[in-house]
Amino acid sequence: MAAAEQNTAVRTGRFTRIFIYGILLAFAGFYLMPLYVMVSNSLKPLAEITGGNMMALPQHYTLEPWLQAWSKAQIGVEPTGLRPYFINSILIVVPAVAISTIFGALNGYVLTKWTFRGHRIVFGMLLFSCFIPFQIVLIPMATVLGKLGLAGSIPGLILVHVVYGIGFTTLYYRNYYAAFPTELVRAAMIDGAGFFRIFFRIMLPVSAPITVVSVIWQFTNIWNDFLFGTSFGGTSQPMTVALNNLVQSSTGVKEYNVHFAGAILAALPTLLVYIVAGRFFVRGLMAGSVKG
Repeated sequence: MAAAEQNTAVRTGRFTRIFIYGILLAFAGFYLMPLYVMVSNSLKPLAEITGGNMMALPQHYTLEPWLQAWSKAQIGVEPTGLRPYFINSILIVVPAVAISTIFGALNGYVLTKWTFRGHRIVFGMLLFSCFIPFQIVLIPMATVLGKLGLAGSIPGLILVHVVYGIGFTTLYYRNYYAAFPTELVRAAMIDGAGFFRIFFRIMLPVSAPITVVSVIWQFTNIWNDFLFGTSFGGTSQPMTVALNNLVQSSTGVKEYNVHFAGAILAALPTLLVYIVAGRFFVRGLMAGSVKG
């Protein structure tokens, strides 16, 4: 009798696992379907898309749409392709992510381990900046960039993203450092360690999880930004603006294969970042949610 009940429980558990995995595979297939359509159609000649089924695999594989999107597509007036705009995005993202992450770490360090009168008000103001819509800051930011002589330049876009990202990075690091033992910092002070020595020798070495969170968050937001890029980019527009121009520049027959290839090229860096470091993202968020 007990053996029969055990066998029944085993069969029930096996059926449950199969059912759950089946549901997960169905959802994964549903969410991956747009990616499949983009990749398969980016490898087709245009005639195969307009005269066939977009869901079908390519009958004749070609990389010509990728080459056109990268270096030969008509964007605006000059046939420059996405390549120079891709470089612009790299030049914007790397320093903006680095600077905003460093300032966020310093802010979180000060607001938890070197508190001062009014530090909660300062943190509240930084936190409030996370909820300010992009559209509200367009005119004030344009005025500031114009007075600084940074309008329509890569340094100007770096400044915009650093200012807008400091609130988020401060929030992450502040919550993370709030769970760090203050006794260790006080012991280091007693031993004669100063502000920056404690920061670089004690705080930063244990900040890898939340640093991954900050970098992924900032990289994704900055790389995918369109509003700031089109408003303040000028002749230094990022990849997202160029992709929009690529789609809008097609006249007559839409070059869907080129558009799909361009969209994949624009999304590829963020996709790679999540593939490489995505598993650390949730760990960092959980590590920073203990206190705060």
